[in-house]
Parts: sequence; structure tokens; C-alpha cells
Amino acid sequence: MTAEPGQHPVNGLDDVVHQRVRLGILTVAHQARRVEFGFLRTALGLTAGNLSQHLAVLEKAGMIEVEKGYEGKRARTWLSLTPAGDRALQDEVTQLKRLIHQIEQGTSAPES
Repeated sequence: MTAEPGQHPVNGLDDVVHQRVRLGILTVAHQARRVEFGFLRTALGLTAGNLSQHLAVLEKAGMIEVEKGYEGKRARTWLSLTPAGDRALQDEVTQLKRLIHQIEQGTSAPES
């Protein structure tokens, strides 16, 4: 989701992506390409239940894929970013850059 020309950059922020934990999940998944649930939980300082809820939101939105399997005898969950998730993250970063630029330049959105 991107803001239309002339609109304030904040209008282009995606509520699914912009939430702090979900933005963190997408960022780590983008950097790692495939990340294990336990690593993500520790890296973001979350409980397993809280992380699971956020993963469900992102999976429902088509931004991540969740893969369950085993490593030895231990059950493991991995997640990876989908192309839609990668685009959503890139769009979010673009909008944040526009917002930062606007603040640094001391400009405001056009009046309606």
C-alpha cells in the first residue's frame, strides 16, 4: 500500500506491516530468508504465544509461509517471506523514508 501523490506519507503505511512486532518479523525473515521460530522469539523478545499470534496475522495476509518439521526428534517451525511479504516490507520502508524526508525537510503535506 502506497500513498497517492500529494497525500501524507503516513497514509501509505500498512497497518499489518507497521505494527512493531510484525515489522520485526518481516525484517528478520527478509535478512535470513528462512528463520526458525525459537530464534525469532528470542531475537524479538516475545513469548511463544505472542509470536504465534503475529505469525498467524502475517500468514493470513500472505506475507509469510510457515513450515513445520523435525530437526532430529525435535519439532521445529520455520518461516520465510513470500514475494508479497517482501513487496509489503519494501513498500513500508519506502513510505517510512518519505516520512523521514518530509520531517527532515520541515515540509508538510499539501493542504486539501
